[in-house]
Order: sequence, then C-alpha cells, then structure tokens
Amino acid sequence: MSLLTLLEADLLKIVNDLGYDIDTVKLEKSKLPEYGEYQINTAMMLAKRYGENPRDVAEKIVAHLDDRFTNVNIQGPGFINVTLKEETILDYLNKGIEDFSIFVDKPNKSRTIVMDYGGANIAKELHVGHLRCNIGEAMRRLLKVFGDKPISDVHWGDFGTPIGLVIREIQEMQPDLPYFDKDYKGEYPSTSPVTNEELGIIYPRASKRKKEDEAYAEEAKSFTEQFQKGVPGIRALWRHIVDTSKPHCQAIYDFLNCKFDLSYGESDADRYADETIEFLSSKGLTRMSDGILIMDVNQSDDNKKMPPLLLKKSNGSILYDTTDLATIKERMEDFNPDAIWYFVDERQNLHFEQTFRGCYKSGLVPPSTELKFFGFGTINGPDGKPFKTRDGGVMSLEGLIKLVYDHIEPKIKENITGDERTEIASKLTVATLKYSDLLPARKTDYIFDVDKFTSFEGRTGVYAVYTTTRLKSLLNKFEDKKYIMKCVPNKDTLDILVKLTELSKTLTSAYNDVSTNYICEYIYDLASLYNKFYANNNIANESNKEYQETYIALSKLVYNVLHNLLDILGIEEVEKM
Repeated sequence: MSLLTLLEADLLKIVNDLGYDIDTVKLEKSKLPEYGEYQINTAMMLAKRYGENPRDVAEKIVAHLDDRFTNVNIQGPGFINVTLKEETILDYLNKGIEDFSIFVDKPNKSRTIVMDYGGANIAKELHVGHLRCNIGEAMRRLLKVFGDKPISDVHWGDFGTPIGLVIREIQEMQPDLPYFDKDYKGEYPSTSPVTNEELGIIYPRASKRKKEDEAYAEEAKSFTEQFQKGVPGIRALWRHIVDTSKPHCQAIYDFLNCKFDLSYGESDADRYADETIEFLSSKGLTRMSDGILIMDVNQSDDNKKMPPLLLKKSNGSILYDTTDLATIKERMEDFNPDAIWYFVDERQNLHFEQTFRGCYKSGLVPPSTELKFFGFGTINGPDGKPFKTRDGGVMSLEGLIKLVYDHIEPKIKENITGDERTEIASKLTVATLKYSDLLPARKTDYIFDVDKFTSFEGRTGVYAVYTTTRLKSLLNKFEDKKYIMKCVPNKDTLDILVKLTELSKTLTSAYNDVSTNYICEYIYDLASLYNKFYANNNIANESNKEYQETYIALSKLVYNVLHNLLDILGIEEVEKM
C-alpha cells in the first residue's frame, strides 16, 4: 500500500471514530504550499451534512492526527493543511529505490482481460492512425503492473472485402494464374504471385476502381465470398496475400514495441460464425429483413432508434457484425475472461454499442463479463486536419516513422556512428512517437508537430529519455552500493520527494480512467524537477557526505521511477545521445 493510501485509510478511521459516517477521506496536494504540502478538505462537507460548524469539525480531526504530520494548521472555514514529517517521507521512499511496487495500490482481485488493439487490415498499408495501438500496449503493461492478466490480440482484418478487391485486381493483372481456373486440379504455387510492395499499390488502385465501377465492386464481393467459403483456388490466393502482408505489419508493430500475445484474425473466428448465428436464432432473436438476417438491439429507453446487427445475407455470406460476435464467442470459450476491451477509433462507438447489446441480450456473454469500448481521437497534421503526405495522400505509419527518424538522427552527437547511431536514432524515434501519442487524454484529437515532438526540451519523449541518460551517466560515477536518503538538504530535494509521494495516485488515475496522459504528464514534471535539482547541486563534489549520499540515493530513486514509467509506455532508454 502506498504512503498516501495508508494515510488516507488512517484519516478515514479517525473521522469514522469521531462519529461521522463517510467512505473516503482524501489527502490532496495543497494549492497553497506555504501553509502545508497537503490539504484535508473533509470538514466542510461533514459540517454541511451534520449541521455543525466546519471549523469545529476540522479542530476535532486535527486533535487526533499523529506525529507523522507536522505544520498542522486550519485556514479559512475549515481547510486542514499538513506537511508530512521528513522521516515519514524518507522511510517510505527509501524502499522505492529498489522496489517500484510500493507506488502501486493493487486491487484486491486481479482480472483476466482480453485486449483488442492492433486492427491492421491485411493487404492494406498501416496508416498513421494505427500509431494509436500504443494506447492499448501501454494499458497492457499498466494492467500487468497492477496485477491483472491481460491477453493482447492484434486481431488482423484478414477476412473482408479489402482482400476481395485485391484478388479482383490480381485477376486482371495475371488472369492466367491457376487460382482463377475452376478446373485446375494440381498443387497451387508455394510462393505468392505478388510482393508486399505490390500490394501497397494494388489495394489503393482497386479501392478507387470500386467506387467508380459497380460491376467491378460486385466481382470483388464475389471473390470475398469465395475465400470465406473455402473455394480452393481463391482460398489459396487469399492465404498467399495474408502471408505476404502480415510480416510487414508485424515488423512495424515490433519496431514500436507493441507486443501481442495472440495473432488471431477475423478468419480464426470464422468457424464460430454459423454456431453463433444458430445460437442467436435459437433464442428467437433473429429475423429476415430485405434479404438479410438481422438481430434487433434497440431498447425502450433509446433516444433514437438503434440500428440492428446485420448477420447474414440470403446467399449465405456472413457480415462484419457476425464476425465480431463470433470473435467474442471464441474469446469467451478460449479464455473465459473477466473483461474484453477494445481500443478503436472513437467513431466506431455505435458499432460496439450494437455488438455489446447483442452479446448481453442473447446471453452470448454473461452480465458478469465486462465488454468495454475505449475510443481514441485522431492524429492530425499541423493544419488541424487528418494527417496527409505532401501530395495530399493518407500518411502511412511507415512514412510517419521515417519523417520522425529523419528529424531525430541529425540531432544525435556526431561522434556516435554506425549501428550504434542507427539504434539510438530508432529508439528516440519510438520515444518521440509514443510519448506524443500517449500525452493527450485518450479521446482527444491531437496535432502531430514533428519539430515540437522531436525537441530535446519540453513534453517530449526525447526529453524524458535524455533525463534517464543523464541519470545513468551520473550514477555510473559512484560505486554500486546501497545508498539511502538520510535528510532533506534543500527545497529542490523536497519538491522531488513530495512529487514522488504523488505517484501512486497518478498510476491509479491512469489505471481507473484507462488513459496514459497522467503518466506522461508525471514523467515530464518529475524529469523537470530533477533537472532543476541537478543544475543547482554539484552531486559529485558535494563535501557534506550525508547530503551527497542523499543526492545519490535520490538520483537512484528518480531513475527507478522514470525507468519503470517509460517501460509502461513502451519507451526504451539509450546509453548516450
């Protein structure tokens, strides 16, 4: 249990023992630190509820505070201001030099949570929006820190119309391929007829033609139905396309330190599709409408009519809604999770509301299993509009990575060369992309300014990594032994210590709100305080040995905290830059 959580529990007992029925007491960071580092604002609320004078209530609480608090005073109508004794803070934070877990208030029960946050579509280039897989990855890491059991799934989009379009275009490019010969009886080629680079050209061209040529679009749909139903030649070509496209996407995820426990795709849930439809129909929940089997999910209290789930065409083809329902059925059977979480563009909110309603209404998922959609905002260019290339096309994720790398690499010291330079530039590129992506509140659209986010100063991943590099360089100058903080020599030190006591609340806020902005802001604040401390104190030449040991221990503590927080974000450190 963290220090502030422990103190709040003790404060709650004091208030309850005084006869006040209340569930929580908060020890808040003071807005007026000259009166005390923390504030207890419970007295006014209790006075209103119980018809008492707030200052009298505050005085009763103050009378029962123990010696962990100092500089205790009451301001205004009943604001209780306190400062924690130095010994109390140091005893707690000295444990954190080696043990990050003291900052984590774990829940009483861990959860198994399936997380869906990759979203790559086979045969299509990853676009800039796929950068937001960072959110799911950071939350996966945070859930593990809190003792939960996350199971991450990239969930490839490998069974839909985009591949049908690609197959239709390949047919026009290479009509004599055996995949298109219905009478072909031999073995199909073991290598793909197209490269990943060619797929990057084929899909945009096919997508454009679909909008202009209705017959072409229908032929592409036919190919989609054929590989879904397992028509041998088309299914074999589908497999080639998947196997060609997937490694390239996976390499980009790997570069971004996004790790997936599962590499399932929509195709893996296909075997559950008919079973899912039969289950829904057996409950009397499906009906035919305009040649499509649907399921109504509207509720009596809806402000506007909720569209139904579209399950199956009259020709037997399954639809997107069915694939998602079948995927949930698969996940329930494989893992029986406490929750299934989706990290997807906020604009998909309606689709997931429909899907979740269908799951609960039918009993496909029990009420005890949490289905949650965590929408995120869009990444925009400097003009505030969706990020584009210079020629006006959609910015690919690979293109964005190169853009950032090309800005970062020249800023690295000239004496760093070769593979080492490439590795450092790559890690700083990832740090830039991740920090900028995880800094805004999850639902917020944000502008990606490459000059701003590659700066060595300010709220950037480069600044955060720079601070850890400085810390490691400093700590390497001292022998590897157990240092502890013995005193609080100055205000710079105190400011860092107070900030460190707030870490548990920062982590809990990020955990409860499923948003990493709290952690990013905390990293910047702590790094800024430490760099100010570093500038004002000559640690290596400090003559007072007690002060020097405290400074070294404090540096080790700050490094341990920053190291763990950056790891939650998926950001790696560098030895020099």
